[in-house]
Amino acid sequence: MLKGFKEFILRGNVIDLAVAVVIGAAFTGIVNAIVNSVLNPAIGALFNAESLAEALPVSIPTTSGGTATMYFGAVIGAIIQFLLVAIVVYFALIVPINYLKRVSFRKKKEEAAEAEPAPPTELELLAEIRDLLAAEKGKHTA
Repeated sequence: MLKGFKEFILRGNVIDLAVAVVIGAAFTGIVNAIVNSVLNPAIGALFNAESLAEALPVSIPTTSGGTATMYFGAVIGAIIQFLLVAIVVYFALIVPINYLKRVSFRKKKEEAAEAEPAPPTELELLAEIRDLLAAEKGKHTA
């Protein structure tokens, strides 16, 4: 029971996932700070609002006779934040990992090619069959 758990924990995918979660959590703090402190106020200023979260307000009537306000700028801010995270994750993690996988695959392929002799070609097999048949025919006619 513990042996299976140990194999599960030490499996590469679990460790990779744990590292990704930790890095993602740390990176989210950085992205949040950039979006909330730099981008939101800058884009909010374009819409004459203090921050993007307060930009593009739309007032709608409520059933009690008052009004509620929807802030579409907050949605735009969330989209910007998502895109920033996706861009950094892609260029900081995915591109280097894919490159390392390609290099590793190429090395394994080269090692496999060096380790195994090339199988005979179709022409070589046909020539061998021809020679065997000729040898058999020679035994029977002699």
